[in-house]
Amino acid sequence: MLIRNGLIYDMVNRDPYQADLLVKDGKILAVGNDLASDEEIIDAAGLNVFPGFVEAHAHLGLDGYGIGYEGKDYNEMGDICTPQLRAIDSFNPFDPTVARAANAGVTTVATGQGSANAIGGTWIAVKTHGICVDDMIIKDPIAMKCALGENPKRCYRDKGNSARMSTAAVIRNMMLKTKDYMARIAAAEGHPEKRPAFDFKCEAMIAVMEKKIPLKVHAHQANDILTAIRLAREFDVLLTLEHVTEGHLIADKLAEYKDIPMAVGPSLTHASKFELQNKTWETPGILAKKGCSVSIITDSPVIPQEYLPLCAGLAVKAGMDEFDALRAITINAAKHIGAADRVGSLEAGKDADIVLCEGSPLVSDSAVRCVLIDGKRVF
Repeated sequence: MLIRNGLIYDMVNRDPYQADLLVKDGKILAVGNDLASDEEIIDAAGLNVFPGFVEAHAHLGLDGYGIGYEGKDYNEMGDICTPQLRAIDSFNPFDPTVARAANAGVTTVATGQGSANAIGGTWIAVKTHGICVDDMIIKDPIAMKCALGENPKRCYRDKGNSARMSTAAVIRNMMLKTKDYMARIAAAEGHPEKRPAFDFKCEAMIAVMEKKIPLKVHAHQANDILTAIRLAREFDVLLTLEHVTEGHLIADKLAEYKDIPMAVGPSLTHASKFELQNKTWETPGILAKKGCSVSIITDSPVIPQEYLPLCAGLAVKAGMDEFDALRAITINAAKHIGAADRVGSLEAGKDADIVLCEGSPLVSDSAVRCVLIDGKRVF
């Protein structure tokens, strides 16, 4: 397939440019001028061409659209610490919200468990087109979901977890237990009879302790954000910050941790609890100007997944640089979920996830004209 004459926003160069895109076998083969192909040609004259939009934090496919509580598969309410759970086992490709996301140009989504649990289990990154989650996966696992703040306090206050320090202690205990488990395995020196008894939770946490995946920590309030950083430094593990609602209040401090990806949102909501009282659309722009790696998120279904570009546009309205906002729903989000080698920008060798828009996707009167996922038209 050859996409001709479009205005390319590749998310590498700040300024867009006129060029062609050559697609073959689901990948971008080349970006340049005067490219030729004997296959299908799409004339993109007058259209803007973007990489597929990437959501760094959602519950797409696990929440259930229009079917009430029975369809919600994103929280385990019987145990505050469940690192052994895997989002892939709850994801439903036939949930209508998946197709809605694809039709709006959101082609890759990090999705998984909610934030009732101090440790909830591993998340996945999926393409938003397909009938079998195993075929839609681009990375599994991407992270170990954790949560601080009001959610675990509220959900487990009658089960011995009614304070922020209690939640932090659950996470700390699990990591200490896993360190001990790993040490005992190492001390066994390959002798099965000397190994500790199998522990499903510890086994799941080994990937975190070995820095193969990060902790993905839900933290709205400023003190929760800093607790997440404290825990990650204490155990020398990787970290991504999720929500970062009060990040603007500690922007100078967060600027000291520019290597930590920060996903900001959802901001298009009512302040439904105390820790959201300081939320503002200014947060992603403030953090980006400090040099932080910022993604913008919907936390769908909190905000419908198809409104991810609109959320980036509202951040621009509140002062965020437009290029930073576009990167926040493309390459920055791809880096956040560890998938930047495949998605997030229009470069040779990457997946052919491409969105053709009439106008800017950051404004409400734009129109998506064509969406490709892995080089195939899905809209």
